[in-house]
Amino acid sequence: MAARSYGQYCGVTTAVELVTERWALLIIRDLLVGPRRYTDLKQGLPKIPTNILSARLKELQEGGVIRRVALARCGLVYELTDYGRELEPIVLALGRWGFRSMGEPKDDDVVTADSLTMALRTAFRPESASAPLDFQIRVGPVELRGQVRDRELTVVQIAPPAPPVGGSLPSGEAELRFATGPGIRHLIAGTLTPAEAVTQGVVTIEKGNLKLLGRFAELFRIEP
Repeated sequence: MAARSYGQYCGVTTAVELVTERWALLIIRDLLVGPRRYTDLKQGLPKIPTNILSARLKELQEGGVIRRVALARCGLVYELTDYGRELEPIVLALGRWGFRSMGEPKDDDVVTADSLTMALRTAFRPESASAPLDFQIRVGPVELRGQVRDRELTVVQIAPPAPPVGGSLPSGEAELRFATGPGIRHLIAGTLTPAEAVTQGVVTIEKGNLKLLGRFAELFRIEP
């Protein structure tokens, strides 16, 4: 358990004490993408001090939220327990709620592969997935391959090189490949149409067309 105590006997209080210490929810966010080694977590959270990362991992283990296990391909990794994985809909709901207040990025704000993966999962609307889509998205040095099939989203990291516990890349090429930046939030919010996003340089289509980008915009939407 975290050292902080609010001195109240309440489920909300217990949850706050377990997962709201600084950086804890971001560690959980990244572990929702998949198991991670200590070095993977540090690379994905470049501003976290090593002593804080170690402390949060210890607290989350003691709280039964994560565990440390040995995997044949990559040694010791951290992964969510079944109890910890129950936080997924809560984290996704928090992402949707926070999306509306994001504003413009600060100069030193970064996008990581895990944060972009979770952003896509946050915005994904399975009820709109009447047709499949295979896409590749690049934001700065981060590049992901995504597939929507049978109303389910699968995302695999391409760049930077994925952790050894990452999923395998699909065969063939994506039908839609595009580069973008923080301004993609306007496409996801619906305040820019796909055509406007391309015209204003928010999105650069490298393969595919506006129709496919429109399908992406239908599948990934968070209303403001």
